[in-house]
Amino acid sequence: MAISKERKRELKSDYQDWLSRSRAVIVTEYIGLSMNDMDKLRSRVRESGGEFHVIKNTLAERAFEEAGYPVPAGYFEGSTAAGFAFEDAPGLAKTMIEFAKTLEFLKIKGGYLDSQPVSAKQIQALAELPPLPVVRAHLLGTLLAPASKLVRTLAEPGRQLAAVVKAYADKEASAAAG
Repeated sequence: MAISKERKRELKSDYQDWLSRSRAVIVTEYIGLSMNDMDKLRSRVRESGGEFHVIKNTLAERAFEEAGYPVPAGYFEGSTAAGFAFEDAPGLAKTMIEFAKTLEFLKIKGGYLDSQPVSAKQIQALAELPPLPVVRAHLLGTLLAPASKLVRTLAEPGRQLAAVVKAYADKEASAAAG
């Protein structure tokens, strides 16, 4: 059934909005995916800070091109849906890769990371990255390590002096007792 020009403009506008807010986009083929499975996938994607939408190929291709996204051949053919990562790109990739492993009906075609096209293999590699909070914790630990080492180094002479004074006081106390 044909859709009106107004509806096409609305869809294209939605696609452009999603692209402007996305850190990553994962383009999939979903032939044979049941509505129940589609709802489960949407729910999991929402939990990872994104959205999953069925998209119209021609409108999506135009919206992507207008937004400055190069469109590789085969991305917008067949039954196409896309996951948009608004918060955590590796989290979305992990969610979608795990879901695709459980159902053969969902196939990753490729995607975009910061408006640059990436292959399905690169999406797999992205999924293997740790989640954003873990990366932040590692980065914070790395940044704080030199500071804590400096504090220990500066405190060491005072600790050694205190140990000498304590040893001298213990020697004096044992000499006075004995």
